[in-house]
Amino acid sequence: MDIKALVQEQKSFFQNGLTAKADFRKYSLVRLKKSIEDYEEDILEALKLDLGKSKTEAYMTELATVYGEIEYFRRNIKKLMKVKRSNFSPATFPSKGRIYSEGYGSVLIMSPWNYPFQLAIMPLIGAIAGGNCAVVKPSAYAAHTSKIVKKIIETTFDEEYVACVTGGREENSMLLEEPFDYIFFTGGAEVGREVLRKAAENIIPVTLELGGKSPVIVEKTADVDIAARRIVWGKYLNCGQTCVAPDYVLVDKSLKDEFVKKSISYIEAMYGSDPIKSKNYGKIVNSKHLLRLEDNLKGQSILYGGSFDMEAGKLEPTIVDEPDLSSRLMSEEIFGPIMPIIAYENIEEAYKIISRRPKPLALYMFTGNKKAAEEVISKLQFGGGCINDTIMHLATDMPFGGVGNSGMGAYHGKKSYDTFTREKSILVKGSSLDVPFRYSVDKSAKPGSLGLKLMRALGDERRLKIIRFLMK
Repeated sequence: MDIKALVQEQKSFFQNGLTAKADFRKYSLVRLKKSIEDYEEDILEALKLDLGKSKTEAYMTELATVYGEIEYFRRNIKKLMKVKRSNFSPATFPSKGRIYSEGYGSVLIMSPWNYPFQLAIMPLIGAIAGGNCAVVKPSAYAAHTSKIVKKIIETTFDEEYVACVTGGREENSMLLEEPFDYIFFTGGAEVGREVLRKAAENIIPVTLELGGKSPVIVEKTADVDIAARRIVWGKYLNCGQTCVAPDYVLVDKSLKDEFVKKSISYIEAMYGSDPIKSKNYGKIVNSKHLLRLEDNLKGQSILYGGSFDMEAGKLEPTIVDEPDLSSRLMSEEIFGPIMPIIAYENIEEAYKIISRRPKPLALYMFTGNKKAAEEVISKLQFGGGCINDTIMHLATDMPFGGVGNSGMGAYHGKKSYDTFTREKSILVKGSSLDVPFRYSVDKSAKPGSLGLKLMRALGDERRLKIIRFLMK
């Protein structure tokens, strides 16, 4: 595929105005949903091959969210596209202000391997809803799912509208050399910096959905049973390979022993006494990441788990006790089924541990104290999160995105539309009145002159009646 020619074809297609029409956008989304439904079994099988996902987990985390997003835009696209009225300004009387939304043009969407279907298609839905053309670049690490993504796109759209480019680093580099009108990247911070650097060369706006060490605080008033169950679910979902997975747990010292005991109980309830053999437990994406996790566990105090099956690509759910805060395990995003547990004496100690690290993509607190919940929200900066749950803020149409090292920009629901469109402000000026003093400020600015009185009045809406009276 000639990537340079493809981008130019998309820019030409965008200019013909078809993507600006609400009916075209809606029709495109309906076609996309139909294609996904047609290939649903193939998608589930690909996710099983790439990440060992069970059908239940794959449908819940990859397909259900996609269907929900398409339905949101199917119902709301015309409302979102409606021209907005601007507030009246006396300074421009008589006039009308209108704000139009329009797509950027050709959008590059670069998706990761951990949720290889959802994170390729969710941004695409927003790009289509916003009236753009798009090139989707799925991850080479999830090869089976990438093939299905490519097949769905190619059977649903002409490449001058939506295309899919597969491959590895060479293809990534080639794409980043092209003058796209917008780049949406999901992945690690290291590659994200390179995307940002290349985008800056062509002054291309970007959204970066990155990651980070997302902490959990189990405060002294928490329901420990609920906390353990929901943290275990969120941590070991997709074998911990989730950008908003609970990375480490800060638990009040008085609750630690009970929390550990209940966490082990829920691990075995969800995955059995031998999780590696469980059909509901996935695998690490490749040997490179498995070896990285093995290295991270060296020298750690393991309370539970820690066994590997290198041939199957699996590490059983693992709990680590009080890791050194300067260790590799606590210095980089874990992205695997390892849960460090750290006890704290008071809540301020927990805040200090979090605030000394880069701003996380997510933060979770379990508490029965409303003031404690409000305090953590106001004191710490993080992308988003939950009180008394984990991960489930992604199951809403609220904006999702990071801050600082965990990313820039956001999407989901209306925010996806906002992300993939820009606002164009238009002033429509009336011709029935043309005040002469605006063309000759020096002459009209004499003390006591009508022009000066008008200029002063123009900055105050309370004097609008005066203006209208003088203009009769």
